[in-house]
Amino acid sequence: MRSLGQGALSVDFALYARALHWSPSFLGGVIGAGLLVGAAATAAIGPLSDRFGRRRFLVGYEVFAIATALAAIGIAARWPLAAIAAVAGWGRGANGAPVLFGAVEQAWLSRSVPRRALSRVFANNSAAGFFGTAVGMAVGGLPAVLTPLLPGALAYRPLFAITAAGEAACLWLLLRTPDPRLPPEAAADRAAPAAAEPALRRQEHGLLLRLAGLNALNGFGIGLMGPLLTWWFAQRYGVGPAAIGPALGAATIVCGFVAIAAGLLGSRVGAVGIVVWMRAIGLALLVALPFAPSYWVAISLYSLRMIVNRGSAGPRQALALGLVRPHRRGLAATVNSFSMQVPRAFGPALAGALFAAGALIAPFLLAAAFQAVYLAVYARFFAAYDPERRGL
Repeated sequence: MRSLGQGALSVDFALYARALHWSPSFLGGVIGAGLLVGAAATAAIGPLSDRFGRRRFLVGYEVFAIATALAAIGIAARWPLAAIAAVAGWGRGANGAPVLFGAVEQAWLSRSVPRRALSRVFANNSAAGFFGTAVGMAVGGLPAVLTPLLPGALAYRPLFAITAAGEAACLWLLLRTPDPRLPPEAAADRAAPAAAEPALRRQEHGLLLRLAGLNALNGFGIGLMGPLLTWWFAQRYGVGPAAIGPALGAATIVCGFVAIAAGLLGSRVGAVGIVVWMRAIGLALLVALPFAPSYWVAISLYSLRMIVNRGSAGPRQALALGLVRPHRRGLAATVNSFSMQVPRAFGPALAGALFAAGALIAPFLLAAAFQAVYLAVYARFFAAYDPERRGL
């Protein structure tokens, strides 16, 4: 339900900003500021959720998300709308995750799941988000239909009402769902001898430090080309939401099925193997994308890249949370999210500046360079800790 509005705004928020005559530099700065706000919220709330429970934070987020979406229906002034957008995280394509509290939700979901089942469960959760996002992206073509009735930027306002409705449904579901209990393996972890605890914590912290370093490379690469992509399509090929939204929506539906398949294949080739192979294909497609001679070639390349990259989201989340014991997964989810969001926040600002200067290819090649380094080191760091290959 949450991903409906996110999908629509992932297509249309950059186009809405363009209709409001925001420069790409300003838009990139707004998205980057939002990522920093999300990182700060993650750092503050993620560890607290290990102690006080996760559901209350998620409920609070839904109330906030509803309020900001309703406010945006009547606000078009640049700075107030920019402030709301930065905090609400519009245009970032969160795939159904709560923008500020994604780490909390990951830890909440993993709490009652045995380690070996993490990859499959997170793959299914990612698939649910992809299916909702796909519907939202298709709805992202709505401004083209509404233009005769609501000219210019006004045609984008109803999308915020759709966002508010989806978040309200999400709030209703959360209010009916209690915090899950820890699985039996977590009780065994808590009962471990006190003398072994310092060594276990050092090992876990070392693994999380490796994860943070790799995520920084990946996050900066994602930030360089992801949030401003629809702006780039409109600028490079002269297309609008009617062409972009349905095409991305169709690709996102396929992402859902690929995510489910990745979760099932993880038990055979391992979560790390799935991530490496799928991301390698996505890297090759990213390099080719900015040289596409037409919009339909470009959207096809991007759609294929999105399918293989996002389809690996479940195994990547599973590995990150499987690096620590169940009762510390709030910390692991926080590190995983924070280390992605902070470097990712600087990518849109740099990409916006490059686009404003007329450099429409450079952000893609820079993003590919950072993601190539990430991919080269990922398997070496984490193959031995694959939750699907250790028999745990």
